[in-house]
Amino acid sequence: MKKFFFILPFLALYVSAEKMVDLYEVTIIEQYETSRLLPGKLAPKRRSTLGFEAQGLVKVIVVDIGDRVSKGDLLAELVDSEALALANEAKANLSMTQKAFVRAKSLNSEKLLSEQDLEAAELRYLVAKAQHDRSLARLRQTKIIAPYDGIIQSRLLDEGSIVNAGIPVLEILDSESVEAKVALPKSLMDAVKVGQTYQFILDGETSDAILTRLAPMSERGSNTRLGLFEFEGFFNPGSTARLNLKTLEAKRGAWVPLNSLSQAEQGLWTVFTLGSNNIASKDYVELLHIENTMAFVSGTLKTGDMIIIGGSMKVAEGQEVGDRQ
Repeated sequence: MKKFFFILPFLALYVSAEKMVDLYEVTIIEQYETSRLLPGKLAPKRRSTLGFEAQGLVKVIVVDIGDRVSKGDLLAELVDSEALALANEAKANLSMTQKAFVRAKSLNSEKLLSEQDLEAAELRYLVAKAQHDRSLARLRQTKIIAPYDGIIQSRLLDEGSIVNAGIPVLEILDSESVEAKVALPKSLMDAVKVGQTYQFILDGETSDAILTRLAPMSERGSNTRLGLFEFEGFFNPGSTARLNLKTLEAKRGAWVPLNSLSQAEQGLWTVFTLGSNNIASKDYVELLHIENTMAFVSGTLKTGDMIIIGGSMKVAEGQEVGDRQ
């Protein structure tokens, strides 16, 4: 019986010496992908300040802030009685001279009217046509028409105001598309190309945009260039969008769990691997990049090595370990 009690504690110590751990298998690759989030500001692709081309008394403004309008919609109008009267007069004169010109051509073909009289009739018709076109242009100048589908951003005047030509009346924003303005570091210029599609994160969701333009380098020596990215859909202007720019780094190494690293001396890090006879051994690595919960490292690791997740927080060098799975 005494012999039995001495053997049992020894067996218990032997079993507890082997610690069960989680392992991660190493795969060596020749290059790795990185992601950088660069902030950008959403702005409408087009923004226009609208006004009348003629002076006069504002008759009506049919839109207000926040209204959606379509291209060609009437937005505002001046009192146009004088312009309308001139247009009607010019229209009547055009009709009369046109009929006279048609009769003159008929008489000329029958040799009943001289070439000089025909030319005079044609000239009167052409002058009347020009006057009619001018009157229509004058009539159009009393109206503000939506230049594209958009949203009214500002209304600066009301009915009854007397305005001069060119005075701002309304501001309209493009409602069809927006673009993000992103400051791109000079070091990333090789990673972007005009015409290619890139991924953005907006309110937690992803959306694609095309890089349409790159502004020239700043004359003051800035290390960034402004990139303009156009979206297919419409998002609220003023929102923040983050460009998820992915690049490839041509460096040999492996991705390992971030929590398997322990800091060492001279800027190096250590990982513990499962060595021969299930003994934990230490390897030194260089930390190159961190991506979420993973780290890209280079060093003496080989494809197939089994890294101990948790590192020095879980095991010590020389300790016997086993795979928890």
